[in-house]
Amino acid sequence: MGDVMNLGRLLSDTARRLPERVGLVWGERQWTWAELDRRVDALVAALKARGLGKGDRILVHARNSNQLFESAWAAFKLGAVWVPTNVRLTPSEVAYLGAHSGARAMILEDAFPGHAEAVAEASEALALTVVIGEPGAGQVSYEALVEEGMVEEGGGAGSWEAEVGRNDPCWFFYTSGTTGRPKAGVLTHGQLAFVTVNHLADLMPDTTEADASLVVAPLSHGAGVHMLPQVARGVRSVLLPGTSFDEAAAWRLVEEQRITNMFTVPVILNRLARHPAVDRHDHSSLKYVIYAGAPMYREDQRHALEKLGPCLVQYYGLGEVTGNITVLPPREHHLDDNRMRVGSCGFPRTGMEIAVKDAEGRRLGPRQDGEICVRGPAVFAGYHDNPEANAKALKDGWFHTGDLGQLDEAGYLYITGRASDMYISGGSNVYPREAEEVLLAHPAVAEVAVLGVPDPAWGESGVAVVVLAEGARAEEAELLGFLENRLAKYKWPRRVFFWDALPKSGYGKVPKHLVRQALAERGELAGASAP
Repeated sequence: MGDVMNLGRLLSDTARRLPERVGLVWGERQWTWAELDRRVDALVAALKARGLGKGDRILVHARNSNQLFESAWAAFKLGAVWVPTNVRLTPSEVAYLGAHSGARAMILEDAFPGHAEAVAEASEALALTVVIGEPGAGQVSYEALVEEGMVEEGGGAGSWEAEVGRNDPCWFFYTSGTTGRPKAGVLTHGQLAFVTVNHLADLMPDTTEADASLVVAPLSHGAGVHMLPQVARGVRSVLLPGTSFDEAAAWRLVEEQRITNMFTVPVILNRLARHPAVDRHDHSSLKYVIYAGAPMYREDQRHALEKLGPCLVQYYGLGEVTGNITVLPPREHHLDDNRMRVGSCGFPRTGMEIAVKDAEGRRLGPRQDGEICVRGPAVFAGYHDNPEANAKALKDGWFHTGDLGQLDEAGYLYITGRASDMYISGGSNVYPREAEEVLLAHPAVAEVAVLGVPDPAWGESGVAVVVLAEGARAEEAELLGFLENRLAKYKWPRRVFFWDALPKSGYGKVPKHLVRQALAERGELAGASAP
């Protein structure tokens, strides 16, 4: 028997309480909570009929849609594990996720036939491929499954959700690893119930069914976490139309739908605040514009405050703590530097504890730099099938973030750097090792160092410094072309520089800070983000 609520009950209860209220809007279409719940229950019934059940992993590769939204709730209710991917990943990258997670089923859009093929070849456990759109040979249509389930359950009136325990997994949240292979953070029913409550308490208090949320980021990651409290409170979620981000469409929807909250990343928030459409539409309905995932330049922060008013909410949190480390609410955002803790990402989230520790694991005092560590109910259950990573990240009862920072006397956190070489481009974490490993496979490349540098469009972008093999020749375009189909495009460096040698430490390593210093001395850093 279970000892906690199945997370899927959030949808069931909202549908029972607010059956006729609209829960999801996408373009010209909309669905009430009752309709969404019926469709999810029907999908659960059809998946059960095909042998799927508790603990089975369901890989999902799709852009934002009502089906992507439904697939999460179906996985939760089934007691299965939702394994969403970043749609920008290549077929081989998604094939690794399918094999690593042990996926028994895959749901994907018909726009990605190569991904379906690659996953099928790599995943021994895969027994079912469900296609949003037109299925191919050996595949089944998503909508046909929903129809099938409606009959199975007598119109979608599903049975109770699967019994689950507090630590039963319901979501594999993939994060890139410094070794070049993504790691699956195991998120559980009990943990995500706490995250849902914490988001409501700390990020958007007073949220009710009268609110509306604009979805401007992929539901597969942070926006999917943001979705949980919206469903819990009966908030209408509005998806952007089209397949690419459109600032004008976003502001039109803010006005038309009277949007009250949205989750985004600093790069997208900056694009929204600086787009001419911001002045053409009424956005006075906005109460909480939540941004996370990367530091925001003070100039951009100030501009957003001028344009949008006192509605900005910043938080710091990783997938492993599901966004629950700090919060900086609207009342602590100010245009005047003297009234604001400039550079701080906020104070600890309710129920969560932060410590800054030295290399020996000792707590440091205020204004001392060390590794940011956190503990509390939002910390994940560990990485799937990765004991080495668990031993490093989860020790002494704390989750070690790998980020460096300091706390002030009042307990506000300031991030001062990253223990790893990871950089954030357009809100996505990029680990240089992945690009380095691919580039090193090119016969002309002897050594390479990839690092993130400031980029006005993307926050940060990558540059590669390459040492060619003796007698070899290669141009920038050739090396970037070599990444095609080997690495998702957002992980590519935007520039390649050719040097005779890379700077080395006394131990023969190539410290990234020495590469960065040399780039600056050569004057290459200033133009590094140019296309």
